[in-house]
Amino acid sequence: MVEDNAEFDFIVSGAGSAGCAVAARLSESGRYSVLLLEAGPRDTNPWIHIPLGYAKIYTDARVNWKFQSEPVEALDGRRLYLPRGRVLGGTSSINGTIYMRGQPRDYDGWRQRGLEGWDWASVLPYFLKAEDNERGADELHGTGGPLRVSDVPERWPLPSAIIKAAIQAGIPYNPDFNGPVQEGVGFYQFTASRNRRWSAARAYLKPAARRTGLTVVTGAQARRLILSGGRATGIEYQSPAGIRHARARREIVVSGGAFGSPHLLQLSGIGPGDLLRRMGVEVEVDLPGVGSHLRDHFNTYLVYRCSRHVTMNDLANSLPRRLLAGARYLFGKGPLTNTGISAGLFTRSDPRLEGPDIQINMFLWSAKERSPDRVVAHPYSCFSFSPVHLAPDCTGTVRMASPDPLAPPAISYEFLRSEYDRRAILFGMRLCRRIAGQPALADWNLGEIEPGIVCDSDEELLADVRQRGIGNHHPAGTCRMGNASDSVTDARLRVHGIDGLRVADASIMPSIVAGNTNAPSIMIGEKAAAMILEDAQQSAGHVRTEEGGDA
Repeated sequence: MVEDNAEFDFIVSGAGSAGCAVAARLSESGRYSVLLLEAGPRDTNPWIHIPLGYAKIYTDARVNWKFQSEPVEALDGRRLYLPRGRVLGGTSSINGTIYMRGQPRDYDGWRQRGLEGWDWASVLPYFLKAEDNERGADELHGTGGPLRVSDVPERWPLPSAIIKAAIQAGIPYNPDFNGPVQEGVGFYQFTASRNRRWSAARAYLKPAARRTGLTVVTGAQARRLILSGGRATGIEYQSPAGIRHARARREIVVSGGAFGSPHLLQLSGIGPGDLLRRMGVEVEVDLPGVGSHLRDHFNTYLVYRCSRHVTMNDLANSLPRRLLAGARYLFGKGPLTNTGISAGLFTRSDPRLEGPDIQINMFLWSAKERSPDRVVAHPYSCFSFSPVHLAPDCTGTVRMASPDPLAPPAISYEFLRSEYDRRAILFGMRLCRRIAGQPALADWNLGEIEPGIVCDSDEELLADVRQRGIGNHHPAGTCRMGNASDSVTDARLRVHGIDGLRVADASIMPSIVAGNTNAPSIMIGEKAAAMILEDAQQSAGHVRTEEGGDA
């Protein structure tokens, strides 16, 4: 704990993928004092650090916000389960660890929106700065950074057979999804090292633990920003000792993620004026874009019965197998060393597209039930294909549902509302079936369980998607960068209309990237810290010049 009303140069709210990078880099020189606030606990839960352990913490309220969406009309009115990390490292401590940057054209598209410094050539150095890739350094990969990136520890026979089947189905082999091209099929890389998860907390906070200039407070949920004279001057947060406050001499950085960041801004009077007034919150800055433009990828699952007892289902359903897996893990071997998502592919639902809009994840497990309370595996061997639509037309919103700062926000999605969205997910499902039917999987595949071959027409498949489709847990865009009236930050991540306040996380993405969002969020944290330090140095130089010193 820190004293009430303690003062720091910088305050970072949220110790997720971006927040850890921001706090660590700002405190690196020892020149500035930094307070990092995290609502959840420290990352001491052992399941966090075992790669396959993410199945254990997927519904664990001790480290997971366990959000739920509002009913989604096009998904038969279902509420979607939305896991988000509530622990040091944020969602990087509970995710599937896939390391994916997206496509260069994603970032070049940001620059085309007028966001200088966000094109591929400008963001690549921050990816490289963060990365320590076991494959070594080249023009597209970095070494020596805090974030360990590794290949799958064991290339088991089933994922290899799936990759071969995809090649037989016409998908080219790709040895590196973060290389010159993204399209193709192959093994993923992961944020892991020596069979241990390498979260943002492990990458950035552990090396910084002994810095006197960095103070990390857990169990500290932000309640509101303190604003004075058009400037963010502090933060109010809930702690085990009650409500406390901290003051910022220079800046506050909000890194609460695509759900948490807009919610905190709204609680602080920054957001859509009509919403704030309806909630009884005084309007400090009427910014209609706060909480708007929510984007996410969309996916469903096809499940196949496996002829051999080599899947994670066999592990979940057998105590002897679990004990053996635990013993093997002590020697760096076996299923616990991997998340069960070894391989995947990227392709286009329409050959006229400029880049892939479909990702298919290949799972060595299946689940007959997924809910906020539990995940239950099928009672027999299965593997799954998950077609993911990377560029859905739909948007959503994050809105404060109560003036109570500890109440969750209302999160709304509009999946499957466009013809393109429906056509793309159908393409992905039929491609999965084509792959499953190739000769390479003939000895593995005992038949499709879900949705089942009786579900064949477009109408039948879409009806199944409405019953089982979900968001892909990659929310973005709710505090998006831009110069338009519905944007929230400028290209330097400064919140419009308030001095001393920035947002740094996936919420600032003006459009969602084509792929997993953890690595891009860390890149955003790296770039945010660099811009903050650059502005601080320029400010100090300006002050010295005014005082008659050297600039």
